[in-house]
Amino acid sequence: MSETAVKTGHPKGLWVLFGTEMWERFNFYGMRAILTLFLVNSLMMKEEDASLIYGGFLGLCYLTPMLGGFIADRFFGNRNCILLGGLMMAIGQLLLFGSASVFGSNIGLANTLMWVALGIIIFGNGFFKPNISSMVGSLYPKQEKSKLDTAFTIFYMGINLGAFLGQLICPIIGDVKDVNGIRDIHAFKWGFLAASIAMLIGTAVFYMLKNKYVVTPEGRPLGGLPSKNEASDFEEGESQKAVFSTTALVVAMLAFLGLGALIHFVFDQNLIYTLIYSSGLTLAGLIISDTSLTKVERDRIFVIYIVAFFVIFFWAAFEQAGSSLTFIADNQTDRNFFGWNMPPSMVQIFNGLFVVAFAVPFSMLWDYLRSKGREPISPMKQSFGLALIAVSYFIIAHNVKDLGNDGLLAIKWLILLYLIQTCAELCLSPIGLSLVGKLSPKRFSSLLYGVFFLSNASGYALAGTLGSILPSTGDKFNKAKELGINLQDVLDKKITLTPEQAKLLADNQISDHNPVFAGFEIHNLFEFFMVFVALTGLAAVILFLLTPFLKKMMHGVR
Repeated sequence: MSETAVKTGHPKGLWVLFGTEMWERFNFYGMRAILTLFLVNSLMMKEEDASLIYGGFLGLCYLTPMLGGFIADRFFGNRNCILLGGLMMAIGQLLLFGSASVFGSNIGLANTLMWVALGIIIFGNGFFKPNISSMVGSLYPKQEKSKLDTAFTIFYMGINLGAFLGQLICPIIGDVKDVNGIRDIHAFKWGFLAASIAMLIGTAVFYMLKNKYVVTPEGRPLGGLPSKNEASDFEEGESQKAVFSTTALVVAMLAFLGLGALIHFVFDQNLIYTLIYSSGLTLAGLIISDTSLTKVERDRIFVIYIVAFFVIFFWAAFEQAGSSLTFIADNQTDRNFFGWNMPPSMVQIFNGLFVVAFAVPFSMLWDYLRSKGREPISPMKQSFGLALIAVSYFIIAHNVKDLGNDGLLAIKWLILLYLIQTCAELCLSPIGLSLVGKLSPKRFSSLLYGVFFLSNASGYALAGTLGSILPSTGDKFNKAKELGINLQDVLDKKITLTPEQAKLLADNQISDHNPVFAGFEIHNLFEFFMVFVALTGLAAVILFLLTPFLKKMMHGVR
C-alpha cells in the first residue's frame, strides 16, 4: 500500500473497534429484543410496568457512561475500561440466563437474579460505551478530523450489523411459539445465553488485537493510562487537565439534590428517571464551570448541549421499538411475512438490516455533498432526522385509525416505519457522535460523550414513560370479552365494574381506564401515535430554525 493510500483510507484500528462493538451490540440488542416479553410472560409483570423497567434500564445504561468516561479520562484509560465493561456485561447476561431458567420453580429468586443482572449490565455498559466511541475519535490525527462523519457512519454500521444478528438469533431461539400460537415461556433463557457468548467473543477480539492495531499513526498505543498522555495529543494551546473549583463542585452537588427533588416531587417521576434527568443537567453545568475553558471551547460545548437536548425527543420516539411497538407487533399485527409467521420480538430486526444497507450510501452522500461544498452542517442533518421520525409515526397513525379493537395492522406498515426511522437515525445518531468528537476539547472527550449519552438516557426514560401510555390493544378487548366484560364500555365509563370484575381484569393485566398524557386522555392507538408526531415534528422545526445561530457558535467546525 502506498503512503497516499494509507492517508486517504481509514486506520485498521477502526475495524478492530468495529468488530468489538459489533459483538457488544449483538449482546445488547439481542437481549433487548426479548426482555419485555420475558418480563410479561415469564415473570408475570404488567405491560405498563415492563415498559417502565425497560425505559429505566435503557436510561441507566446511558447514564453510567458518564461515570465510565470520567474514570477512563482520569484513572484507568479507555482500554482497561472496555475490557472491564465487556466482562461485566457477559456476566450480567449469564445471570439473566439463570433467571429465565429458575422462574418456574422459584419466581422470587428469578426476580432477584433479573434485577442483579440488569444492574451489572448497566455498569458494564457504562465502562464500555463512551470509551469505544472516544477511541474512534482518537484514531484520527488533528488534520484528519474531517473524516470523522464517515468513520462514525462505518462504525455505526458495525453497531447495526451486531444489532441485526442479535435481533435475528436471540428471538429465533428465545421467543418461540408452537403451531397453535402458544408461547414457550422457558425458551427465553437461550436468547440470554447467546447474548452472553457474543459479549465474550467481542471482549476477546479487542484483547487480542488492541496492541497491534489500535495505535496512533506513529504506532503508540491509544487509550492507555491517562498518566502516559503526551502533549502532542492535544490541540495547540489546549489545557490538558480539567479545572473544577471546590465552589463549582459544591454548587453542582446542591444543584443535583435540588433538581432531583423538583423532578421527583413536582414532576412525579420515579427515582431512576429522577436520577437520569438531574445528573444530566448537573454534569452539563459542571463542565461549563471549568475555569480553563476558552470562549470558543465554551461556545462549542453549548452546541453539544443544544443538539443533545433535541436528541432526547428523537430517542423517546425511536425507542418505542422494544416496548410499545413490540407489544403492538405481538397483539395487534398480522405478522405473516411471505407465508412465515414472524416472532413479534423479531420485527425490530428491520432497523438493523436497513442501517447495514444504507450506512455506506449515506456516508457516500455526505462525502459527495462535501466535495461540492454543499454538505449541510451537523445540526441541520439532525433536524432532518427528527422530521423523518414524525413522518414515520404519521403514516402508522393513519393506518391504525380504522382498525377498531379487532383489526390487525399489516406487517408492511411496521417495516415501512423502520425504514423511515432508519434514514432518520442515520441523519442523527452517527452525526451526533461525530459532532461530539469534533467539538469537544480533548480533556473532556470521554466526559462529553458521557453527556451526549445522557441525552440518550433521558430520551429512553421519556420513551419508557410514553410507552406506558399505550392504550389497550385488541388482545385485551378479546380477553375481557371471554371474561364476560365489555372493555370498551368500561373505558367509556358507561358501566361500573363490580369488585369481582375489577379483580378479574387486574389479574389478567388489563387496565380499566385509558392512559393520560400531559392532561390528555389517550383513547386509541391513533391518538397514541400522534403524541410522537407532535413531539418530534415540533422539535425538528425548532432545531432547523436554530441552525444559523449554532453554525456561528461552532467556530468553523462543520
